[in-house]
Amino acid sequence: MNVVLDSQPAGPGRENEDFAAAAPGAAVLLDGAGVAGGETGCVHGIAWFSSTLGGLLLGTISAQSALPLAACLADSIQAVRSLHEDTCDLAYRASPTSTVLAVRATAGALEYLVLGDSTMLLADTDGKATAVTDQRLDDVGKRLRGPVDALPTGSPQHAAALAEYRDALTGLRNRPGGFWIAGPDPQAAEHALTGAVPLTSLASVSLLSDGATRLVDSFELSTWPETLALLSGAGPAELIRRVREIEAGDSEGRRWPRGKAHDDATALHWVLP
Repeated sequence: MNVVLDSQPAGPGRENEDFAAAAPGAAVLLDGAGVAGGETGCVHGIAWFSSTLGGLLLGTISAQSALPLAACLADSIQAVRSLHEDTCDLAYRASPTSTVLAVRATAGALEYLVLGDSTMLLADTDGKATAVTDQRLDDVGKRLRGPVDALPTGSPQHAAALAEYRDALTGLRNRPGGFWIAGPDPQAAEHALTGAVPLTSLASVSLLSDGATRLVDSFELSTWPETLALLSGAGPAELIRRVREIEAGDSEGRRWPRGKAHDDATALHWVLP
């Protein structure tokens, strides 16, 4: 299994809330979400949630090849819930959550699951790149984040507007008309985007957290085909290095308004046989 992976926290000494891993014929990527350093109702934290859920999910999709990916995710969410429902307040509105990407090669097809705003990038044997992203979070965010983007990233005013934005966003989490993400409720898995692509048509699949896709979807300095070429050539580490370079040159978010000046960034590139 030819997999190359790189994952970096938002900055030195920061905890990485992304998680990615691969096993024979399967891979997952999760981007933890919550109020970093703030009250979440969970004594374990966001990184614990994403890594625990990711590890359980990878094991489940590998061991139970006949079980649909959404069912595997629901079972994994329930398993994580059972690990900390006695110690943590899982009804707390800002409890840890995570985006989920999962792929599995079985019976001549690549099955996939996408939940939240991480991106799966499929490359077919003709070199075409197709990005699959759950747009519901972005759609909700665009309606709410105007005041955030109007202020310099990192300023006290920006921090206050960002807190209000996150509070409003949390109120729309895992609700009709809002967006869906993995959290304490296994039913969120029912709302994931799922599908399958013939393996014979694919050259590779890449899993990317939103911190790694900024060159395309935030900065608009690259395209998906160019990103695919970079992943296939220089690899995930070079993609993330270029993201960091652009972030450093716009640390106050004046050219590219964003919630975080720097974000955890993870990229997994799997070349299919």
